[in-house]
Amino acid sequence: MAWVAGTILTCNLITNPTHTNNTTPNTQIKTITQNILSTIKQDKDIQGGNIKKLAELVDAKILPSFDFTRMTQLALAVNWRRATPEQQKALTQEFRTLLVRTYSTALSSYRDQVIEFKPLRARPEDTEVTVRSEVKQKGAQPVTIDYDMEKTAAGWKVFDVKVGGVSLITTYKDDFANQVRDTGVDGLIKTLASKNRQSDARGKTDKT
Repeated sequence: MAWVAGTILTCNLITNPTHTNNTTPNTQIKTITQNILSTIKQDKDIQGGNIKKLAELVDAKILPSFDFTRMTQLALAVNWRRATPEQQKALTQEFRTLLVRTYSTALSSYRDQVIEFKPLRARPEDTEVTVRSEVKQKGAQPVTIDYDMEKTAAGWKVFDVKVGGVSLITTYKDDFANQVRDTGVDGLIKTLASKNRQSDARGKTDKT
């Protein structure tokens, strides 16, 4: 699906391992985006498709800016409350791993996209904001990217991304609901774990 590629690409460009609670969300994303783009352009291993190095980059620099617990909770909707604490922990871990694998694959496709950020429309007291941006590439229509962020004790965190108005969380919500209906919460955990193992296997095959 086209929205997946756009979501993955720009999600990968959000990271803030050194942010402070005083950093505004749009400044946070814009500054780190520039740093990540620079890293990708200069790293020959990443440009050559080193999946392991991509995964390490995602895990170390991108994921700290995401609230995976809230993302998983939103994606599960009512089924989150029906899951045990152990199941919730497993779901969050598998969802996180799934996104790491997906993001790593998408990073390898980055070339010369340009990202422009819109002025932030928010009040100083707001604890949830939307950072809006637009991805431009020669020969293609611009793609709008909206980042829903929340202010936490650890700083601003992303809890949803909308590409062309389509929510990443909403898309997973439909898939998760269908899976839980058919096989239960444990079935969903097993499905996510299986997808992650398949991704690991493909990564090992690609390197041989």
